[in-house]
Amino acid sequence: MQFDRWMDMGEISEATLADLHKICFIPGATVPLPKSPLYSVFLSTLPIMFRSFFRLRYQGIERIPRKGAVIIAANHTSHIDPFTIISGVRRRIHYLAKDGHFEKFATSIIMKTSGQIRTHRESGAADALSSASDVLSAGLAMGIFPEGTRSRRDEAPFLSEGKTGVARLAASHPDVPVFPTAIIGARSVMAPRDKSIRFWKRVDITFGDGITWNKWILHPEGGAQDEASIQAIINLDSAEQRDTLKGLYRRFTDQLMGSIEALGAP
Repeated sequence: MQFDRWMDMGEISEATLADLHKICFIPGATVPLPKSPLYSVFLSTLPIMFRSFFRLRYQGIERIPRKGAVIIAANHTSHIDPFTIISGVRRRIHYLAKDGHFEKFATSIIMKTSGQIRTHRESGAADALSSASDVLSAGLAMGIFPEGTRSRRDEAPFLSEGKTGVARLAASHPDVPVFPTAIIGARSVMAPRDKSIRFWKRVDITFGDGITWNKWILHPEGGAQDEASIQAIINLDSAEQRDTLKGLYRRFTDQLMGSIEALGAP
């Protein structure tokens, strides 16, 4: 079931949702968010440059709020993916970038200028999610590629199973909308392991309707929970809570990926 078809949700007390939030919340990292004083310059030049050199077409971009915390979750087939989204949304968007991008001179400048968050492979996913949680707590936009990395497949379908980190973030910030986003054609512009850039190829970026965790978890075609079932989760011991939530995270992620595919992601 696609997220954008859901309108209503069940009734549940705010106290119960608050208790669920407590067990889902991801504490922030000990490292402050990177400062990026040049981001305003980056935003004033990147959209003009990208829209001048690339054939970008946007649909549903009006759905993305100009302010406030949001999660933009998209498929990932090319190095240019985050820049196509930033060029369209035209607001500060943080991404988690692997440490290798900060070690090369050219990419390091881009990463630091655009305020991207350096992640270290040896520290694991927990630290990355903590940094992402900080972004949302600060009321900023978080860009996420749920697949975790660019698709390395040589033939379609390129979309693979999403990792549940996006669901954990959504549960940690249950009133922050998650927007499924499809990037179509970016791989034809610049494929993995290909240094050639085909500027003339068209790229379509489509933003679907957003959904919050609190809306999803109560919907009968989403988490399908009610007051009693959520109270039951809250009353479980920590190990049982983790197992139960793991199942909900997987369901949320699978439905999110289904929405991205329905929007046209190859």
